[in-house]
Amino acid sequence: MTKPIKGSKKLLNAWAFYDWANSVYTLTIASSIFPIFYSALFSTDDELVNAFGFEMKPTVLIEIVTAFTFLVVAVSSPILSGIADFVGNKKSFMKFFCYLGSIGCIGLYWFSLDQIHTSLLFYFMGLLGYWGSLVFYNSYLPDIAFEDQQDRISAKGFSMGYFGSVLLLLLNLAMVMMPEWFGFDIGTTEKERNLASFEAMKISFITVGIWWALFAQYTFWILPKGVSMGHKVNKQVVFNGFNELQGVWHQLKENLRLKRYLQAFFVFSMAVQTIMLVAVYFGEKEIAWGTNDEKTTGLIISILVIQLVAIIGAVLTSRASDKFGNVKTLIVVNAIWMCLCVYAFFMESPMQFYIGAGFVGLVMGGVQALARSTYSKFLPETEDTTSFFSFYDVAEKIGIVIGMLIFALVDHFSTMRNAILFLVVFFFVGILLLMRVPKEEKASF
Repeated sequence: MTKPIKGSKKLLNAWAFYDWANSVYTLTIASSIFPIFYSALFSTDDELVNAFGFEMKPTVLIEIVTAFTFLVVAVSSPILSGIADFVGNKKSFMKFFCYLGSIGCIGLYWFSLDQIHTSLLFYFMGLLGYWGSLVFYNSYLPDIAFEDQQDRISAKGFSMGYFGSVLLLLLNLAMVMMPEWFGFDIGTTEKERNLASFEAMKISFITVGIWWALFAQYTFWILPKGVSMGHKVNKQVVFNGFNELQGVWHQLKENLRLKRYLQAFFVFSMAVQTIMLVAVYFGEKEIAWGTNDEKTTGLIISILVIQLVAIIGAVLTSRASDKFGNVKTLIVVNAIWMCLCVYAFFMESPMQFYIGAGFVGLVMGGVQALARSTYSKFLPETEDTTSFFSFYDVAEKIGIVIGMLIFALVDHFSTMRNAILFLVVFFFVGILLLMRVPKEEKASF
């Protein structure tokens, strides 16, 4: 096969298509059906779960496991990125995490409280696979696109991901709400129908794993292996990733704009990712839905609203950044996020939750796409993009670990409402730090 040319339509579309493949994980597993499934395992809101020798709220358990997974990603990605640079084949690592995540999703079919530790292992694999593959996926951006293409292709990737994941969610939604259409025995009682819907949720996890691995094949077929450094793996390679991070850290000292942007990104991303990971758990626990069926329907409708509006949000954010600049646009987006946290503290009814979901969708896709492309624009001239994006991802993951642990701590001793309100602080600090980012590249002394 002819080597794809940087900036070519074929190469850009192949890169963006991985969002189509893997975004079904964030929608079905992280954001909608799995949180509903997980909450349904517990008979009452006050029920506690025993795991790892402790008794805790179910939401606190999943928050802690999520934080631990991101810690593993933060520690392992520098090592793997260093190896990828040496062997010049980061696509192989991207494939490994893709398939690991796919298997984890399929394994969630057997999730049960009786086998809670094995069940959480599958959850861990799915989350690790998704975020682990993104380390290498993101690092491809400056390799496949020129600077003036990066905002739009980044936004296109997110938009494709939202559209593809909504298609699969619609199928999963039909399975859960009308299980008899898909051959499930719904019986004659409400309990039997609920069991059929519960089984449909489990089948949906399998569809996510298959979709992810299957559609990723086009991306893997077109993307280049990576920039070969002409080295073979040896013992020192394990430590080389951390050495590369140290090298990036030293370069940051000479690039004031990039350094200050990363400081701001670390803080506001901490809050954004935490909200995205806990939003459905919050809606399930804190909103007065009525019956269980109304709750399931309402939560999935909310997720659909978020995803559909996010397509528009990603495009609008990209255009706003072209007109007003990346940093100014990020400041406005963070201000909207801050207002949403205050709004969430007071919301109680389903309609209030739907309105909040619409605004979340408007800024969710935009902030992720713009944060990624802004960092790519601020990078110095280098072929070693993997190390810089590894640093970016490590900063993001450590931020998520801190954010999730703080959220779990407040949730454990108080309520999820208070935990959401506390995130206002991070958005406010993020705005202040973004205001300190220089308009032009400057040396730091």
